Amino acid sequence: ENNMSRSTLHDQLFMNDGAGNNVQIQTGTFVTKAIMMDEKRRLSLTIGVGPYNAGSSSPPVPGGSGLYSFGALAGSGLTNTGSTVINGNIGSFPTPSETGFPPGVVNGNDNAGNATTQAAKVLLLAAYNSAQAAAGAVTIPTDLNGQHLGPGVYSSLSGTFMNTGTVTLDGYGDATTPFIFQMATTLVTASSSGMTLTGGAHVSQITFAVGSSATLGTSSTFNGNILAYTSITATTSATINGSLLALHGAVTMDTNIINPTGGGSGSVGTGAGPGGFTDRKS
Repeated sequence: ENNMSRSTLHDQLFMNDGAGNNVQIQTGTFVTKAIMMDEKRRLSLTIGVGPYNAGSSSPPVPGGSGLYSFGALAGSGLTNTGSTVINGNIGSFPTPSETGFPPGVVNGNDNAGNATTQAAKVLLLAAYNSAQAAAGAVTIPTDLNGQHLGPGVYSSLSGTFMNTGTVTLDGYGDATTPFIFQMATTLVTASSSGMTLTGGAHVSQITFAVGSSATLGTSSTFNGNILAYTSITATTSATINGSLLALHGAVTMDTNIINPTGGGSGSVGTGAGPGGFTDRKS
């Protein structure tokens, strides 16, 4: 019989890593235990460790009604090259310029700079502020490649994140817990880089709050919503499962596939949402 359990540790403890070393586990660490019995009825114990914000301490997913129906939302215009397909809405405000549609295809509403776009920009500012203000960030390496991360809030010493390979986000069986990545400046992913979601981790719960601009590499795959203070560039053949949302700058696309989690069409609610409306960089 196999028994799976998980718990949040409220005190510091030490574990042996199997090589004679004691490994300290910080307060609030998320622990997954798997107790397995083999055919000879021998028991083995596997313990996985990752940052986790449990219960009421878990931050809300930044956003608001209708914000994530936008595949691309910008402040200074949308530019597309090639046969990009956006399975959601688009818009830009205060500069409503849009070029490259067609050949780009929008399977949703082209809201340009209308009231729906303006309401979405208010929600975007609130969501960006909320994500950047989320407490309890765990500092991890700048390069996400090779990391296996549980739900929680993350930052890096450099104030940037990059992904040169593949990062794994693990929901540990809970599809409702958020992943929030905070950057003071940039997000850059390499060509052909990717993101693996496991344990129920869901795109709608993944937020990258980028303090300046984001660039997604050629033929890369990105899972999550990018909330950028300035601009976002999706280079040739990048696939995005989520939304590209730029507060002040442009969103630039090139033969991309963009699948926002909120689908397309519909109106945008104007509720305040978390985080307030004060621009954190103004």
